[in-house]
Amino acid sequence: MSSDGKSWTSGHKTAPGTGYTVEAETESGGSAKSGFATVPSGKVNTLNLAPGHDTTVGIAQPLSVVFDHPVKNKAAVEKRLDVSTSNNTEGSWGWMRDYSGKDRVDWRPKDYWKPGTKVSLKANLGGVDSGAGRWFVRDYATNFTVGRNQVVKVDLDNHRLRLMRDGQLVKDVPMSAGTPGGDKASWRGTAVLMAKEGTINMRSETVGLGDAYDKMVDSSMRLTWSGMYAHAAPWNTAHFGKANKSSGCIGMSDDDASWVYDQVQVGDPFEMTGNDAKGTVALNNGYGDWNTSWADWQDLSALR
Repeated sequence: MSSDGKSWTSGHKTAPGTGYTVEAETESGGSAKSGFATVPSGKVNTLNLAPGHDTTVGIAQPLSVVFDHPVKNKAAVEKRLDVSTSNNTEGSWGWMRDYSGKDRVDWRPKDYWKPGTKVSLKANLGGVDSGAGRWFVRDYATNFTVGRNQVVKVDLDNHRLRLMRDGQLVKDVPMSAGTPGGDKASWRGTAVLMAKEGTINMRSETVGLGDAYDKMVDSSMRLTWSGMYAHAAPWNTAHFGKANKSSGCIGMSDDDASWVYDQVQVGDPFEMTGNDAKGTVALNNGYGDWNTSWADWQDLSALR
């Protein structure tokens, strides 16, 4: 209500193409009603949120919002994205072009999440103009909990994968990564485990490597959109712990890959180091957020 009691203003924006009714009643029983409808929008914008509602994720998982249509009014949209955490975690939004070509904005902490942190996002976007004639017509929300403190350290040059939990070594696994010197080399940098996909069909033509392979692969853990996985690779046994001779993925024995698969959680960071690489995981190639310094990440916000 206004200070003089003569007007009332909604705390929420109206949505396009929607009818509204406002009713007022006095203490003495008097009443009044007013209705109106907003102009319909010719186009609507929608989005997808990650991680999913009520999930438990690893310490490197960012909040990620991918929009179905371009967002021209990035600052107006970002202002309506409300992140809250159970321990006042410091973080920031960063805009990018997703690997799919769509507009995307991620919220990551300054440092890895603390285990047990509860995180919620309220995207109060109903009625917000995303630009180019597209509007949001509803709100969105998600929440998740951060699980145990795990980091997977991948030493490309020494051909080892080490699972660390609470800073302590749990297991040291021999592996073979991508063949250096060309497109088959692995990426370095930090990748975030995107999904545990189990047994899948891997075909080389889907990642631009011609007809090099077409195999059913067990214990598959996706690290990038460009096709880098950690997985079982029994055909490469002779090279585990000795040489990088894969087509880009991190290969292990059946038993070791199965063990790692059972231990890791979506959102765990895979910190890959070494010279035997073709470059650093890009910002939008999965969740490459952690390969950007905190200062540079903050500059990706539309509100800076």
